[in-house]
Amino acid sequence: MKKFTIKGVLDGFRSSVPQPAKPDQEIVENLRPEHFQVKKTFRHGFPHQPTALAFDPVQRLLAIGTKSGSLRILGRPGVDAHVKHEGGATVLQLQFLINEGALVSATNDDTLHLWNFRQKIPQVVHSLKFQKDRITCIHLPLQSKWLYIGTERGNIHVLHIETFVLSGYVINWNKAIEVSRKTHPGAVVHLSDNPLDLSKMLIGYSTGQIVLWDLKTKIADYRCQTDEPLTSITWHHEGKQFMCSHSDGSLSTWTVRQLKPASVTYPHAKFTKDGEPERCKSIQKVEWKLSRSGEAYVIFSGGLAQDTTGRTPSITVIHGKTTTVLEMEHNVIDFIVLCDSPWASDFQDPYAVVVLLQNDLVVIDLLTIGFPCFENPYPMDIHESPVTCCAYFADCPSDLVPAFYSVGSKSQKKTGFSEKEWPISGGEWSSSSSSYNEIILTGHADGSIKFWDASAGTLQVLYKLKTAKLFEKTKTRSIDSEEDPLAIQLIFLCPESRKLAIAGSGKHVVLFKFKKVESMSEVVTLEICLSVDPGREGDNSPDRESPANVGNVESKITEFNHPLKVKTGLQKRTAGFQATLICLTTAPPGEQPENITSLSLNSSYGLLAYGNESGLVIVDIVQKISLIVLNTSDLGGGSDPYQRVLRSPKRQDELKRETEDKARSPSTDQMNGMCVLPVTGRSTVGVGGERGDNGDNSDGCSAGGSGSNGAYNSDGGRGSSAGVNITRSGIRNAAAGAGMISGTDEEINAGSRKGVTLDQRHPARTQGIRRLQKCLSTTTSHFEVDSATGAAAAFPTVSLFYAQRSTEMRSYPSAVPQASLNYQNILTNTRQYSSFDKFDGSFQRSRSSSMSSLENITTETISCLTFADSYTKKNDTNGMPTLWIGTSLGSVQTVVFNTPAHSERHAHPVVVSTCNGSTFKLKGCILSMSFLDCNGALIPYLFESWKDENTDGKERNKNQGKCTNSRMSPSTNTQVSGDSFEDRQFVVLASEKQARVVALPSQNCVYRQQLAETHIVIKAEITSLKDNVCLVCYVSNGHITTYSLPSLRPLIDVDFLPLTDLSFQTTKHGIVDPMLTIWGHQLFVNGDTDQIAKTLCFSNRGHGLYLTSPMEIQKFSVSSEFCGELTEMMGDLFIGHDMPEPPKESFFKGLFGGGSRSLDREELFGESSGRASRSVAKHIPGPNEAIRERVSSATGEVNMAHQMVVERGEKLSQLEERSARMMSEAENFSQGAHGLMLKYKDKKWYQL
Repeated sequence: MKKFTIKGVLDGFRSSVPQPAKPDQEIVENLRPEHFQVKKTFRHGFPHQPTALAFDPVQRLLAIGTKSGSLRILGRPGVDAHVKHEGGATVLQLQFLINEGALVSATNDDTLHLWNFRQKIPQVVHSLKFQKDRITCIHLPLQSKWLYIGTERGNIHVLHIETFVLSGYVINWNKAIEVSRKTHPGAVVHLSDNPLDLSKMLIGYSTGQIVLWDLKTKIADYRCQTDEPLTSITWHHEGKQFMCSHSDGSLSTWTVRQLKPASVTYPHAKFTKDGEPERCKSIQKVEWKLSRSGEAYVIFSGGLAQDTTGRTPSITVIHGKTTTVLEMEHNVIDFIVLCDSPWASDFQDPYAVVVLLQNDLVVIDLLTIGFPCFENPYPMDIHESPVTCCAYFADCPSDLVPAFYSVGSKSQKKTGFSEKEWPISGGEWSSSSSSYNEIILTGHADGSIKFWDASAGTLQVLYKLKTAKLFEKTKTRSIDSEEDPLAIQLIFLCPESRKLAIAGSGKHVVLFKFKKVESMSEVVTLEICLSVDPGREGDNSPDRESPANVGNVESKITEFNHPLKVKTGLQKRTAGFQATLICLTTAPPGEQPENITSLSLNSSYGLLAYGNESGLVIVDIVQKISLIVLNTSDLGGGSDPYQRVLRSPKRQDELKRETEDKARSPSTDQMNGMCVLPVTGRSTVGVGGERGDNGDNSDGCSAGGSGSNGAYNSDGGRGSSAGVNITRSGIRNAAAGAGMISGTDEEINAGSRKGVTLDQRHPARTQGIRRLQKCLSTTTSHFEVDSATGAAAAFPTVSLFYAQRSTEMRSYPSAVPQASLNYQNILTNTRQYSSFDKFDGSFQRSRSSSMSSLENITTETISCLTFADSYTKKNDTNGMPTLWIGTSLGSVQTVVFNTPAHSERHAHPVVVSTCNGSTFKLKGCILSMSFLDCNGALIPYLFESWKDENTDGKERNKNQGKCTNSRMSPSTNTQVSGDSFEDRQFVVLASEKQARVVALPSQNCVYRQQLAETHIVIKAEITSLKDNVCLVCYVSNGHITTYSLPSLRPLIDVDFLPLTDLSFQTTKHGIVDPMLTIWGHQLFVNGDTDQIAKTLCFSNRGHGLYLTSPMEIQKFSVSSEFCGELTEMMGDLFIGHDMPEPPKESFFKGLFGGGSRSLDREELFGESSGRASRSVAKHIPGPNEAIRERVSSATGEVNMAHQMVVERGEKLSQLEERSARMMSEAENFSQGAHGLMLKYKDKKWYQL
């Protein structure tokens, strides 16, 4: 017997309701987990916080180590390898095994690592960790297998490079110093060989003690003591003199065997009256090189006089008798002199100096007069101004890169650089023929935007756009502002139309249009007030029925704060992106506008939308006017009946009011009325679902009504509509708000308390017809629209926004004074409400100043904006241009537009229609909204193709996406009858917590997936992969997750990047209120992830990038196919080169013993010297060595099995030999028996 359950009953009820019909065939999803592999691919930029530098003069490779343990090996452009030490220990020193394809690194955890870079990706071969002493200095003689290691205690150890085993040969500090010395000499700061006698090693201690150690006799051959602490030592190539640098800014020259310096100089000191040199800064490093012409180069860093203003870092070059000081922009970390010969005993012939700065890499040409710098071919100026946001476009139009490069090369002509080739030219790299282009856009704190070509694993700057040229220079920055008002916060590029929109910290939005040539133009400026007025909640009282005060609106608009001032008049615009429209977000006096949090652009519609914590603005970029301004509270996201604040019930004193409340749906409390906002424009805009004859002029209109405060009323209340100032040609033409029109052709008559009448006295011009802007009002009012033809009763009534999918629509008799809007032949859709609708104050946001108020946690922000042709009602048969709006509280709303034909776009307006069906609610902030067709393919966004305006005889072509024919399923154009219809679209909604796939137009949620439980999703985007689409997410726990579409089936969940690695972009603020402890984690996460999400991008074909440091961009991929091809795209680091010949000894030097002396280090440091104690250092096998051990063990087993087979074969051979011998003996016996038988065969018995 079947068990009875409540669930069964509910299922029965559900089954009785008609369910949406499933598609005839399920959508085939081809993506599988094996198609995904998350891997870091290419890193570009300057190494963050560099600490060490090394150069291979034969391979011509440069290595840079950093504080975080990263290691970059650079060669010719395209040859760039990045690896990182495990544990992230700071790199102290680097040493190349010259021309051997290996590198030794010393880290601050007292570990040595041997890297092999003969393959494209360097790998650790061996590691050795010192347990009792700290490493301070390493030195590897040319073509030697023995590495000298100096320690903090003053001892020197010797390490065999190939096996990474310490030798028993140790130079103890107490044996190196004089017996009479009673103090410790300090840490070892320098180790080097005598250029002519390799058996002598020069040891420099930090206290100034210098020892020339004889490796063969194991005694000190020479000692001397400097007066000042020692920083570095350099040899003269003849091996008879050396030069020291000191912390007091002096250079001392010493002759071997002399106890006193031959000379002591202060290169930058001025002598006082007493003849004493002034105090100078420390000289960190000095190099002494000679050319074959006999001229010496003494190059050092630091040493400037102490009275030098500021901390000016410098490199000084003393060439002969000429001293040249080269000032650097950043602190000098290290430098290396590049020479033709790698042999220390030869004339070095220096030709360049590589200077590693804190934030830059500079290479100085020593062979050109004036010592100019080489032009750096690496993309190391990403951080020229701090990066604030990024945008990544993979598989973009092929003509985009050449177009950007052409305008960039014209505007970025650099002079003053050396004409010689870049000296760091090691490795090989060939540009692979990538089938698609990649472009990266970086927004910076100074208002600049850089365009980079990121194709084929490289990064090359194409073009730089400076938005600061659009604004007047501000002398002082606001104290309250922590960042430059010009800083770029959001970037939106339409690659096909070449239109660019940016949002800045100055709460401004700029629209750019790409042009190949220079022009003289004037930018149009819209000043839009978009801020929350704390007084608007008080306007819900029945007593507040005063009409809007026009004069008050004008006075308040003139007092708005403008963070930036736009340059007026004609301005010269360079080729490239040229500004066409600027929207300035203003705020009333004493307030600051909120930061813009979302930005979207659609070139096909000609619309731009942006939003912040206060509301949303939609701008017509063709006619350059503001269409609509909405407050966040008008969007209905906060009016979710399950999210509203609890309130006590109220008495219902009137039967009508009681009936009204009983019939009201949960979201009716938040339904807003509608007002008509006139704004200066060039054509008339009808408000509503239909558009009347735009060619007719309106006779006039009047507006008013009880409780209406669509703009600023006499009590200072502010509605959802906002003042919009349009500036063109430097003249402010209009300031418009609800119930107000101002301009040069209209006069304003304010009516009595019962209404405000707006009369249009003068005939409207053909190109200057006033347009009507639809907006929302905080308080609902009753409007009666009358037409000259008496057709007002036939007007449809549609609500602009609903908090739920269905709300009863009612009409109530007028109980209060009405406002009349009279105009000819313009159809206007309005929603009629009773004035009682808002009087109960059903939903009031808390205005408590307490930090423990939940209002601070749940402030609703516009987080995502998407334009698309979609369906907003369940019975829609055709897609309409729509703006989908996502908020930080998980609410999704829509706005529908009626756009005229493209040929009539300039003459006819865009009509803002309404929507009453598309309202969705998800958990967490909305991150992305995308659309799929009925086959599960991504619907391409609509765009208007770019056209060169200077080309004659061509008309602009308007394309509806990349593949118009396949953007929709075949059912899109089918006619539907009755209630039967099919879904034609899927909208994919992704938030911080969950994702949903909703079928349109039925609005049924067909798939859903929980993206995160205890964490939040920071970034979510839909990406294409192998001709399919999937949802890719980066979660705050550091994981990358992907989901198949449209089923949202999980594909992979990979631990990729800890969030702490990106925390350098954020600033945490402590929580004072102990009541907020439970919210603390969430506050920190939100504060951290906002900026991280701006610099972490997903793009097509599974590509992505993030800002791994303030100076570096790290690209990655989730495509296993691309990761498999990654090695082929990388450059080769090691190329086989012949070692240069050592210098030949002259006859006289060889005759009199002045030539170089060789040293058999194997005899000194080999097995005869013994092994070092195991307590000194611990050997850590590298990954290759572990593999080698496994291979050797497997090889041993194979050898053993082979030996057993051989032994068995030998035994079988012996058996075979014995068997053959027995067979031979048997055959002989048989033959003997046969012969005997023949002998006695014929004989009788008696003859035997």
